[in-house]
Parts: sequence; structure tokens; C-alpha cells
Amino acid sequence: MRVDRLAVALAATSTAICVVSAQQPLDRSKPPLVGPAPALRLPSMETRTLSNGLRVSILGVHKVPTVHLELAVRTGTAADPKGRYGLATLTSDMLDEGAGSRSALGVADVIDFLGAELSTEASVDASYVELHVPVARLADALPIMADVVARPTFPEAELKRLREEVLASLLEAQDDPEQLVQYAFPRVVFGAAHRYGAPPMGTERSLKAITTADLRAFHAAHYRPSNARLIVAGDVTVSSIVPALERAFRTWTGAPAAASGRLPDSPQLTRRQVYLVDKPGAAQSQIRIGWVGAPRSTPDYFALRVLNTVLGEAFTSRLNTNLREVHGYAYGASSRFDMRRTAGPFYATAAVQTDKTVDALKEFFVELTNIHERLTPDELAKAKNYLALQLPRNFETERATANALAQAYVYDLPADYYQTYASRVAAVTAEDVKRAADQYIQPERFAVVIVGDRKTIEAGVRSLNLGPVTVMEPAEIFK
Repeated sequence: MRVDRLAVALAATSTAICVVSAQQPLDRSKPPLVGPAPALRLPSMETRTLSNGLRVSILGVHKVPTVHLELAVRTGTAADPKGRYGLATLTSDMLDEGAGSRSALGVADVIDFLGAELSTEASVDASYVELHVPVARLADALPIMADVVARPTFPEAELKRLREEVLASLLEAQDDPEQLVQYAFPRVVFGAAHRYGAPPMGTERSLKAITTADLRAFHAAHYRPSNARLIVAGDVTVSSIVPALERAFRTWTGAPAAASGRLPDSPQLTRRQVYLVDKPGAAQSQIRIGWVGAPRSTPDYFALRVLNTVLGEAFTSRLNTNLREVHGYAYGASSRFDMRRTAGPFYATAAVQTDKTVDALKEFFVELTNIHERLTPDELAKAKNYLALQLPRNFETERATANALAQAYVYDLPADYYQTYASRVAAVTAEDVKRAADQYIQPERFAVVIVGDRKTIEAGVRSLNLGPVTVMEPAEIFK
């Protein structure tokens, strides 16, 4: 008789599984306990200074034969001069649109041929040039990166093209409720006179005023070795990478850059006000509630991280549980402290069903009020464990590792910041969280910005008596 060996093997496996299950029944009445956060073990980092003064941090990560380089320049959109908002972003975007002897297409073709990735961007407090490349192609790719950093040509035709793209994006944003709330909220919190109150990409007027001469002057003033740090993470050694970097960057020189300066603090809001941006026919209401938050340098950083994890950062946070899981008003709700050199915004936000706008607003203020109550031991422990367990994600890849170290440079974090991160999170107490909530979460002084169908939601919003209601036109947000 023919025996089906596969069937016999499967039957034996099923029997074994059943035996194990019988011996060790699973308790499905509660989730399994989460173990302690693993210790963070980072590769050793070595720092060198090139002959031009550029500091380089090198981490050997020998898992795959690639390397990631991230140059962080400690100047971003916060340094845009008045009348030239968008200058830092355009300067960054133009770096690879012609550099050295190559045109924009020439740079792109070489990078593509090498199997590399080259990107440039500007954030609020810094600008970045990143190169990801196979180690075997590093020697060929480094001179391209150096040209992009030190020798951009800023062609007039490319500036015109990029400017038109940004202007088109600004027009599109006026018709997109999700983008509208992102730009309207900082406008009412910081005001039109503060850099944070204008779109990071600039305004139509400021963008049209920017010339190639402005780009060259901004680059010359800020893109200097003394104002930058190069992070190298990948399958390299100090002895091999430093000479290659020296050859590529040795002609990039310049006197020490003038300090970008710190933006002035924006006056804090003193009373609650409601701002309604009309988008007729909108299927959802975009809601953002908050005020001026805290700078990255705040001594309350870890208390605020724990606080916000409970309030709106984690998927299981109070805001998301309330508005998504319990009431079904939104796909998700969250909150954030956007910490910068100068205090950025704090906000709670969600896109909710138009017909549930009023109900959602009520629940927002329930949670923003209840967060002042002392956390339970379980809730506090869960939030701290969540933060500690997330930390290793910052070092899962070469790219993530380089970015984490670049942030440490941009914000002057201590050398042992990441090694002591978990212990400092663990040291946060319920009293710390309550004190932080009392200081940084004051709903009676928050701005409430709603982008939605005015004719459908205005009467209900006014009936809540949250504060004076101001109706805004989308176009005025971008002036």
C-alpha cells in the first residue's frame, strides 16, 4: 500500500503542536507582558577633522557593502531673511541642479549610473546633503557629493523651473484642506511677522523676489565647513574613508560662518480663539488645536515625551482611542510637540467626519483637560516602555543611524544622549508628567483651527462657545 509521507509528517506535526498546547495553555484574556527594553549597543564612533576644518563622525557598520553619508549644515528655513522666505529651501533644492562642471542632468546621470542616491533638503534648523552608495562606487560618487555641497552653479533656468513648481504647490495647497490646516495653524499661533507663521517654502511674493545672486550669497554665508558636520555610517574604516574624504572636500573652504542666530520667541497665546477656514463641500473637517510649545533644549524634554505618548503620540494614546476606537469620528487622532531651536508649535489634530465636527471638538477638549490628572502606574509604565522600545529603530539602518547622529549635532545633544536615553525616560515620574501638562497644556488658551464646510459646521462650532470665531479665506494664509 502506498504511504503519503507528507500526510504522515503533517499529522505528526499537528499531534506535536496539540501536545505542546495541552501542556502550556495560552492565556488569551490579557496581552502578554512586555519585557524590559534591550540595552542599546551602538558601533564605536570615531571623529576626525579634515584639513579644511570639517568634522567627520565615522561609524563602521559592516552588515552590507554600502555606506551612507549625511552632511548637516546648521542653517535652515529659520534663517530666511525677511522678504526672502523660501531662500533656504530653494538653495538646498538647487544644490544638485548643476554642480562643478555638470548640469542637473549630468549630476543625475552619474549618480544613477553608480547605483547611488543623492538628496538635498532643508528643515527648520538645518540643511542636509545625503549620499547612499555601494562601497565599491564610493570613490566615484564622493567628488559628485563634494561638488553639490561646495560648488553648486545655481543656473537661472533651473531656478525658474523650481520656483514655478513651488508656486504651483502653493496654489494646490489652497485647495487641499489637509495642507490648509498645516499652514493656517502656525499663521494664527505665531503671526504673519514670525518666520514660523509663513509657509516653510515661502510665499508667492518672497519666492518671486529670490534671485540666483541671493542663492549664491546664502550658500557662501552658511555652507561652510565650520557650520557643518559629516556623518559616515557603513562598511568603511577610518583608515580608508578619511583619505577619500580629504581628497573630495579639501578645496571646500571658507571663514567661520556667522551664527544663524536664534529666532525670537513668539508671544504665547492668552485666550482661546476659533479660526474657521471655509472649504465648501469638504467631506471632512481638518481640526488642529494648540499654541506655542517648547524648544528642543527644554529641560522638560523627557517629561514631555512621556506626556505626549499618553496623550496623542502612540496608536493606543488617549486621543486616538477616543476619536477613532470609541467614537469612530476619525481614522486617527494625534498630538505633537514640534521642538526646534526656538519653541515650535504644540498641537492636537485629526480629520473628522463633517457631521461629527462638534462632537469631535468636545472629545478633544475632554482629553486635553483630563491629561492634567495624575497618570495611573500602568499608563505611565506603558508610555515609558513604548519610548524605550522605539529607540533602537533610530539605528536599524545606515541611513537612520546617520540621521540620528546628525540630529544630535544640530541640537547640541550630549555625547551620551542615546546611551542614556532609556534611563532618562525611565526616571520620569507621574509628578513630572502632571507638572509638564499643567505648564504646556492649557486648553483655555489654545487656538482652534478648523478647515471645513462652513455652512454645515459653523452654527454648531459657535454653539460650543469655545471663544471668538474668525473666518479666514485660504488665500490670506499664504500672503
